[in-house]
Amino acid sequence: MSKTWFITGASKGFGREWAEAALERGDNVAGSARKPGTLDDLAGKYRDTFLPIQLDVTERAGDIAAVQKAAEHFGRLDVVVNNAGYGHFGMIEELAENEVRAQLETNLFGALWVTQAALPIMRKQGSGHIIQVSSIGGISAFPTVGAYHASKWALEGFSQSLAQEVAGFNIKVTLVEPGGFSTDWSGPSASHSEQMDVYAEVRKAAASRPSANNKGNPAATRGAILKVVDAENPPLRIFFGNAPLDIATKDYESRLATWNEWQPVSIEAHGN
Repeated sequence: MSKTWFITGASKGFGREWAEAALERGDNVAGSARKPGTLDDLAGKYRDTFLPIQLDVTERAGDIAAVQKAAEHFGRLDVVVNNAGYGHFGMIEELAENEVRAQLETNLFGALWVTQAALPIMRKQGSGHIIQVSSIGGISAFPTVGAYHASKWALEGFSQSLAQEVAGFNIKVTLVEPGGFSTDWSGPSASHSEQMDVYAEVRKAAASRPSANNKGNPAATRGAILKVVDAENPPLRIFFGNAPLDIATKDYESRLATWNEWQPVSIEAHGN
């Protein structure tokens, strides 16, 4: 049976790749983008199976209306992909209030509002799969992208809670955690704080990380995402790319070592 998808940020990057992958195999896709016209080619090629929707995910009322429009147009909603987002670059000391709020409004609240809009529809039909596009930066952290990490760590937290809350309704939740890919996430789509010279060396070191310079091919994720959405028991979390597992392993080994080292103090703090 074909599936019906709702994908935010469908005009480029992962959203575009996954929309095309779904459409090419005969699925229905409602794809959103902020700028009208960026989805015209898909609408022209897939007249019966693609529904373009203009949407700014930071507008909660618009998110609710868009999700409802997609469900009414196709008659159901099987897969919701919260892909819309961008990266903000800036040291913690450099971040302006409006920059941090904008990062959270898109990456965190946009995904939350779309998720909330989809849940009543999925509960009523007794099935559904919510895909949250997180990042290796949703479980680990690096210099220069603290605001981005804040948005993705928060996304990870509410999504893990969500998975437990909706399991009884046959609704699945998956956090896709890519490493570096050749999208425009760090290029045209990114925003930047005003830089302080004192952090020049930190910035230079961050830019030279091996994982930052060995980027994956976004087109290669097409088959991977289809395997995830077609799985009978999809994972709560899955890495995309070859770098994240090594990063996560080293990070969590370090955390466990520190927690164990300081366990006597932790027990002391318990009292009794």
